Amino acid sequence: MADIAHENVAPRPAAKRGVTPTRRMLQIAAARTDFRIGLVGFAMLVGLAILLPLVSPVDPIKIAYGSKLLPPFPAEGWKWPYLLGTDQLGRDVLMRCLVGLRYSLLIGITTVVLMFVVGCSLGLYAGFRGGWVDAVIMRLTDAQLSIPMIILAITILGVSRPTVPAIILVLGLSGWPLYARVARSVALGERSRGYVLGERVLGASDLRIMLLFVAPVVLPPIAFVAVLDIARMMIFESILGFLGLGVQPPTPTFGNVIADARKYLLNAWWIATMPGVFMLVSLTCLNLMGSALERARNAVLRGEA
Repeated sequence: MADIAHENVAPRPAAKRGVTPTRRMLQIAAARTDFRIGLVGFAMLVGLAILLPLVSPVDPIKIAYGSKLLPPFPAEGWKWPYLLGTDQLGRDVLMRCLVGLRYSLLIGITTVVLMFVVGCSLGLYAGFRGGWVDAVIMRLTDAQLSIPMIILAITILGVSRPTVPAIILVLGLSGWPLYARVARSVALGERSRGYVLGERVLGASDLRIMLLFVAPVVLPPIAFVAVLDIARMMIFESILGFLGLGVQPPTPTFGNVIADARKYLLNAWWIATMPGVFMLVSLTCLNLMGSALERARNAVLRGEA
């Protein structure tokens, strides 16, 4: 997000008539191999996380002591339903990883949407209104930025019940200032442009100008880079789960599965390794898509495409 703050201008019109800057950014990103690889990999992971737990007869939280610590893949003592082995309580590692991925994506995506909506709304409003409104919102932003997100999340969730809505709310309300500062810097550059002044002469209110004319131009480039923040929020969710402040057992998440598997690293390495592999692949796919979108955004902003 840091590099967007220096871009105080809206994307330049695309060279081709009728092609919006947002569409041009998507076209450039879609032509990149890394974006395609990330998109296909991410779509496959999301499909598995949504569909496989629904159709599989294996319960990810059902305890089966007779099948505990079974190794992954075809090996001695291996049983078909347990492709990636079982944990210390006989629960299927694959199903637990997929359910953990589902919760991680839910929290990551919802948190970024909340951060984006709150931050961009306050930032656009502050930049357009200016004066004491701008000063108050920016001082709140500075105060929020002075507190590390993970420290704030640990403090709040440590004294409250860490449910999924609570985790989303805490992370979302901790990360909105970055988006607010970027949106404000863009709004400051846009409010003196000719089309904004023309709308004001016609009697349009600031709210109408922001929603109908400025937001569709300036927000999509910011939203593209927000894809990278989904990966960051997934990491934060896993950290909270590892510390016992995330989604509570028996519901599996990457963090609490890895935390429970620490004592079995030597004789049952797959319990902690498999969630890490799923997380690594999902974060890599998100970073591939996010970096491709960011490069496409920068190319359009510089007028190179």
